[in-house]
Amino acid sequence: MIASNIEKWIEFRKRLKEEWKRLWREKFDDRYKGEGVAIKNYPLLFLDSGTVIVATRSYKPPNFSEIVKSWAENFNITHPSLISPPHPSVGGWGRFIKTYFKKTKSLRKASYEAPKPEKKLQLKKGGRGWLHSF
Repeated sequence: MIASNIEKWIEFRKRLKEEWKRLWREKFDDRYKGEGVAIKNYPLLFLDSGTVIVATRSYKPPNFSEIVKSWAENFNITHPSLISPPHPSVGGWGRFIKTYFKKTKSLRKASYEAPKPEKKLQLKKGGRGWLHSF
């Protein structure tokens, strides 16, 4: 029963993502008022037609992660990896490749040392620098 619930959740989350993408693709940009408006009803995202989704100044647009968390409570999903993907620094393919397939440092670069000057050169203007004092 739990496995079927998780499978249903994964399919539902895919539908949520598709609807989220459709919302941002099909929005109406009102250039006079400087707003983006939802054209259709999006029941999975809790948005009605005519809802302002983008505006200037101090406006809070709808947040996908908050919508997913509210739906996860309805599905009784408590595992955090099923609600949101892990942060890239914690795991994933990118981190795996960086950890196990990174290039080794060249031996030539590691053994190279910059030559040190043998002696100090005479200072310009007797150590006073470029400023001329009278």
